[in-house]
Amino acid sequence: MSNKALIFDMDGTLWDTTSAILPVWNGVLRKYSSETSKQITQQEMESYMGKTLAQIAEIALPELSIKRGSEILIECCRTQCSYLEQNGAIIYPNVVQTLNQLCEKHKICIVSNCQDGYIQAFIKYYNLENIVTDFECAGVTGKTKGENIRIIMERNNIEKAVYIGDTQSDFDAANQAEVPFVFAKYGFGNAEKPPYTIENFSELLMLADNIL
Repeated sequence: MSNKALIFDMDGTLWDTTSAILPVWNGVLRKYSSETSKQITQQEMESYMGKTLAQIAEIALPELSIKRGSEILIECCRTQCSYLEQNGAIIYPNVVQTLNQLCEKHKICIVSNCQDGYIQAFIKYYNLENIVTDFECAGVTGKTKGENIRIIMERNNIEKAVYIGDTQSDFDAANQAEVPFVFAKYGFGNAEKPPYTIENFSELLMLADNIL
């Protein structure tokens, strides 16, 4: 196996769960109607993608303390993981096929700001256990994406890696980890002058070899 890796962000890069998890989150929030009347819109859910739980709690539930808001959102995340593991979500075109080809040459890893269980749900539903080498998330380590990219690299003796994401914060994380960045233009966000851009996931088949 190569000591080079493609490390992926989740939301807006590999899949879009917003429409799938929206009713799940709102169902949990209704349980706490005595504390908040919040019901999340599709647009709001999309804006939360890539943020940490504490950041979402501050934005979505400002009437509550960040601690209490985070506690409620942790329940949202646990419930959504069970749902996604059984039902999946909208996976972007050519993701599974492309990952199957990429893993023949390079390690495939995932780093996200999600809670524990979210990446596992993706891997289980799409049967990627033999493709994804390793993964890490803020919900486990409490660290930034950049720090988690370095953790993945050190843990797997990866000498060279590239991070693929769809937001400026992903670009910042790649810079923090001192790895090249590929901007997934089809995702949720924007990035200021990224060095590499893809409009379709399958473009990584050619681009990965050029970068790594």
